[in-house]
Amino acid sequence: MAKLIGSAPNQISTNGDLGSMAFEDKKNYATTSSPIYQPFRNIIINGDMSIAQRGTSASGLTGSGYNTIDRFSLFNTGLGTWTQSQSTDVPSGQGFAKSMKMDCTTADASPASGDLLQLRTAFEGQNLQYLNFGTSSAKSLTLSFWVKSNKTGTYTMVFFHRDASKMFSKSYTISSANTWEKKTITVIGNTADGIDNDNARSFDVFFNLGAGSNFTSGSLSSGWEADTDANYAVGQVNLADSTANDWYITGIQLEAGTTASDFEFLPYDVNLQRCQRYYYEVTNPAVAIEEFSIGSVYAAGQFETVFPYPVTMRAQPSSSVVCGTNQMSVLTNQTNDSIDGLSGSGQTGINQGMRFTSGDNFGGTQGHAGRLRKVSADVRINFSAEL
Repeated sequence: MAKLIGSAPNQISTNGDLGSMAFEDKKNYATTSSPIYQPFRNIIINGDMSIAQRGTSASGLTGSGYNTIDRFSLFNTGLGTWTQSQSTDVPSGQGFAKSMKMDCTTADASPASGDLLQLRTAFEGQNLQYLNFGTSSAKSLTLSFWVKSNKTGTYTMVFFHRDASKMFSKSYTISSANTWEKKTITVIGNTADGIDNDNARSFDVFFNLGAGSNFTSGSLSSGWEADTDANYAVGQVNLADSTANDWYITGIQLEAGTTASDFEFLPYDVNLQRCQRYYYEVTNPAVAIEEFSIGSVYAAGQFETVFPYPVTMRAQPSSSVVCGTNQMSVLTNQTNDSIDGLSGSGQTGINQGMRFTSGDNFGGTQGHAGRLRKVSADVRINFSAEL
């Protein structure tokens, strides 16, 4: 054991030096001499675009919803048609392996006044209490990200405090075509309005890609202000004006403070589990043949199985089963019977019981165990508790 005093390499120099030693600041995760890594400082989940449970590409997109990359949804009220994909085009030497790509496949060079095209991500209020919004100690927020497009010019974005219906719009510039550029944007904290401490949607970040006159006729925010459509996207370029246009983004980080730190890379499994709180894909869309559950014959001609969630989901999820005729089968009592689908039964916040829909060609014997598998990549079973 090292002595308290002395000068050997594994000893403290003198008792008198104790007062000048660096000490841990548990509030700021720092020492007086150098910073200590602060885990989960990035409010954005899946900011490196590494998780895409729904699939790596979706085409013909004209409306709104989640399509590929977890935790990022497309909002489109009719501005062009798009292919969204998980891309391997990334900024060199920054540690990223994936990005999101938006590719215009049907142009709209003349947006209607109410058109709006955005990439969105949202957050639970209970995860943001340390920002101290609604108090004089409200923390500033700094957003950093890497972006690339063939279309240069002014792009806009919105920080949206949903609980208070307050917004803060900002702009950034893509200066060089087809070149990865890092952008950093800081906004002051909202001292007037608090964030609800619950699992509901309290805060959003919107990346604007195109907008009609209803969203461009005002002025960008100088502080937190009432939600005002006209101030959303002032000066925004129209990414939808040509099928030659594309837009890439990765390395999105939102953190407390006025300085952008290095991107916080999480292990793949940790990142996946954080995404599965909001969406869980039971089946692998990239695989045609897959055994993915066991169960038993509940009654004559009826098989029952349970899909436990890998993590506690944000709320009671909704379930979705996509299955065509004879695209799934059950192996029971040494017989492999094709089935046409599943229906939810006995759903709880912990797991989901599933039974066959009526009309299946299943002849199992009550009490026998069996294995459920899919025989087509088109089969999808998932649970969603998205914000």
